[in-house]
Amino acid sequence: MTILVKKKLFHPEGDTDLGSRRIIGGNTTNLNDFNNMKYGWASEWYRQAMNNFWIPEEISMAADVLDYPKLLPSEKQAYDKILSFLIFLDSVQTANLPNVSQYVTANEVNLCLTIQAFQEAVHSQSYSYMLDTICSPAERDRILYQWKEDEHLLRRNTFIGNLYNEFQEKPDDVGFLKVLMANYILEGIYFYSGFMFFYNLARGGKMPGSVQEIRYINRDENTHLWLFRSIIRELQREEPGLFTEKNVAVLKEMMMEGVRQEIAWGHYVIGDRIPGLDREMVEEYIRYLGNLRWSSLGFGVLDERGVQEPDSMKWVGLYANANMVKTDFFEAKSTAYAKSTVLLDDL
Repeated sequence: MTILVKKKLFHPEGDTDLGSRRIIGGNTTNLNDFNNMKYGWASEWYRQAMNNFWIPEEISMAADVLDYPKLLPSEKQAYDKILSFLIFLDSVQTANLPNVSQYVTANEVNLCLTIQAFQEAVHSQSYSYMLDTICSPAERDRILYQWKEDEHLLRRNTFIGNLYNEFQEKPDDVGFLKVLMANYILEGIYFYSGFMFFYNLARGGKMPGSVQEIRYINRDENTHLWLFRSIIRELQREEPGLFTEKNVAVLKEMMMEGVRQEIAWGHYVIGDRIPGLDREMVEEYIRYLGNLRWSSLGFGVLDERGVQEPDSMKWVGLYANANMVKTDFFEAKSTAYAKSTVLLDDL
């Protein structure tokens, strides 16, 4: 276990040789030289992400204002709790990414993390916009801070939050690896019960503005997931000593715990109370995602029960991919990007 040192902001003695550049432990000048990037995947991600800009208020919520009071009590409760959880996730991401960047010594990777932090802030803005539009200020605040009173919500937030705090208090290389995995789990597992709920509303012709906001957020989160997968896989090449049998076992348990929590959360907020969804569908889908995320890191199968994509959930990818937002949804790598003005609200 090696303690990481924050990189100097002004460091004219840093290396300029690309061969010396490293994700962590490098000797960076912090110069953003866009013509000399070691990691091609970071350069590609940055330039594509720049085309992913969108503004929450560009999406009309007029239909949602009428739909929200008409939702079934179970749908309204799920809507409120899922938004409360998503707002927390994106807020903590916005706050944590700069902390991670302090120890990343590859400038092109830091450029990507900066864009991600901006996008997470836009996501938080979009959730606030959704709530500001459909409910009163008092109701909005009740939903925003529901995690303070809902024990299940608080437990979920605590799992990721504690890992982030742990690294902030003790910034060593193993803690850094765990923070990367926590980000990967958050982006690749934690959002998806929420996403499937909103896409299920779309199947019923409900809350089209909210669904469209979620689709843009989903598109961004796909790219964030791909970014952290790339960082972890690059570390496997640069720091193979970090990936001991013990450390990989820790990462595996983190992923399994993330899957368990997301399944339990889906049972809690969706259960068998939402038309078009049930507990079994939620569980099968999240197990499948857990397998896909783990195997994408080159670690093999996480759970034999979730190797194949469930037939009952293939519609989720169709909603995520609609309106020219062409993404390799389950692998989380965007294959094409379009500004929000190209996407028509035709749900």
